[in-house]
Amino acid sequence: MQEDFWQSLWAEGRTHFHEAHPNGFLTAHFGALGLAPGAHVFVPLCGKTVDLDWLLAQGHQVTGIEFNCGAVDAVFERLDMVPEVSDVGGLTRSKGAGITLWQGDVFALQAADLGVVDAVYDRAALVALPAPMRLRYAAHLQEITTSAAQLLVSFDYGQGRTDGPPFSVPEADIRTYYDATHDMKVLQSVPIQGRLADRCDGFEQTWLLSPKTR
Repeated sequence: MQEDFWQSLWAEGRTHFHEAHPNGFLTAHFGALGLAPGAHVFVPLCGKTVDLDWLLAQGHQVTGIEFNCGAVDAVFERLDMVPEVSDVGGLTRSKGAGITLWQGDVFALQAADLGVVDAVYDRAALVALPAPMRLRYAAHLQEITTSAAQLLVSFDYGQGRTDGPPFSVPEADIRTYYDATHDMKVLQSVPIQGRLADRCDGFEQTWLLSPKTR
């Protein structure tokens, strides 16, 4: 899963994707999920994002998974926690008060590792994967979370204008991945900003994916 690529970015300090403050799409639209306090939120490919801190501050149980062990350590250092660390099925699990971070390949993570997931917050996972891997990722994510509701942040731009990541994942692709299991709604669409805006024009979008009633 392109582990060498991501590990090299961390090793070389090329982590401009890391934001110093909670993501604005998260803080503006997380309430659309309608979660009760104490709900379990899963954050795939979480890095060391401060979004984890924000979710904890809202009173939620938080689980993430990340390739880089340094990123996991940085989260617990920032939270002033000394986690309980154990090896589980080829992954490393670090547990603190209200937060569990797995270190390793997301495809090795199983439903039994997570338990019941009430919602997924995907800001940097789907858009980090090249097209051939996204369908597999989406199917695996639905399997391990029992198709939980999602707050999904994506990009829509002409992929020929620049290489990813972040990759362009337009509406047609999102519907390919999730239409069978979720109702989809765009909560916000704004012109791309930041470093990516220097390379191309397009939109950054926030989606609410609600499980279809069965």
